[in-house]
Amino acid sequence: MSNSWSNWSGFVRADPKLIATPSDTNELADLVRTAPGPLRVVGAGHSFTPLVKSEGTIVSLEKIEGLVSHDAAKHQARVRTGTRLGPLMHLLQGIGQGLPNMGDIDRQAIGGALGTATHGSGPTLGAYHTQLETVQIVDGLGKLREYSRSGDQETIQAIGVALGAFGVLTEVTLNNIASYRLRRRKSVLPIADMLRDFETMMRAHRSAEFYYIPFSGYAQFIASDLSDTATTPRPTEDDEAGLRTLRRLRTALRWLPSMRRRLILGAIAKLPAEDYVQDWLNVYASDRQTRFNEMEYHLPFEEGPKALAEIIELTEKRFPEIYFPMEVRSVAADEFWLSPFYKRPTCSIAIHHDAANDPLPFMRAAEPIFLKYGGRPHWGKMHSLKAADFKKLYPRWDEAMAVRRDIDPQNRFVSPYMASVFGIET
Repeated sequence: MSNSWSNWSGFVRADPKLIATPSDTNELADLVRTAPGPLRVVGAGHSFTPLVKSEGTIVSLEKIEGLVSHDAAKHQARVRTGTRLGPLMHLLQGIGQGLPNMGDIDRQAIGGALGTATHGSGPTLGAYHTQLETVQIVDGLGKLREYSRSGDQETIQAIGVALGAFGVLTEVTLNNIASYRLRRRKSVLPIADMLRDFETMMRAHRSAEFYYIPFSGYAQFIASDLSDTATTPRPTEDDEAGLRTLRRLRTALRWLPSMRRRLILGAIAKLPAEDYVQDWLNVYASDRQTRFNEMEYHLPFEEGPKALAEIIELTEKRFPEIYFPMEVRSVAADEFWLSPFYKRPTCSIAIHHDAANDPLPFMRAAEPIFLKYGGRPHWGKMHSLKAADFKKLYPRWDEAMAVRRDIDPQNRFVSPYMASVFGIET
């Protein structure tokens, strides 16, 4: 009987010959040498592209998890890459450390988050991979390799965003910061004001993001700043209830946009403003229960408002079935060769589609707008680009591919999908 696997949304499915869960690096190395190829590594399955899909072997690192060691003076922690972000937050809080920034989902494994350039929001805050100090991998020949920022900076920059194809990431040392508190505030404002004052509002806070609610004309703005005051209760999360309301209005009134807008505005008016202080690990993440598929593009920061305005117009003219809010964030520039944030401050725009429906017509219509403004796709989110496209978007693409060949000379980690992404003939 074949094994079966699917990602979180159910959009990507695979029937590999083997699903393996090694207990340590020795078992992992044996798998790399002997298991049916190609080998693909799965974290929590929160990517929406076929990164994990394989007819050979899917390797889960769920047993290779936990804290290895830490340095209190440097605020560094060495962790195994199968560790999920939720448990990792508590491990770090227990040793007085904190991740400098996070996205809004804490279910991913840190290895998967690193490999796909997962990020939070903040104009001076980088994605998870910018925290890398050391990297341990099992290469395509089953050998253990170790790299450090001090001695192998360019290699770290080449493999920090690796899509699970530059060896299997097993342990990493993260540069963290001392544990901290955040004051988080939420408010609702017209999208026209948000687009007009985009740069000012996004740069005015340590972390800022907003969600545009389709067919409403309004956005929910969320700002987080460091605080040294006492904690206050975090309000009860109502995101799922809000999604249910938006879905009901979509279903009942998709061909009556004016009525739909009025009722959405009525629901928005009832949203209470939020203002609370909590330890960092109690602020970032939200409980995502309604399943969706997602496309996210990373644009030059200054292009964000123009691209978003066009995406909103497209959605509200042609896709009345869309009800998920559009998420807009900022990310600092970095030096990692395959990072979507390579050498440019970034505005990230994410669009979503209910997992119960076909997302492709909407995503295909939106993608040319993102590309028009110089967008680079999130590696784990839906896109249609191939190697020739990426070579134009990433100045050090050829150098990164040379590093990949050195680490995986036999293409053990190259599935048909990865071959199309990297331009590899298998």
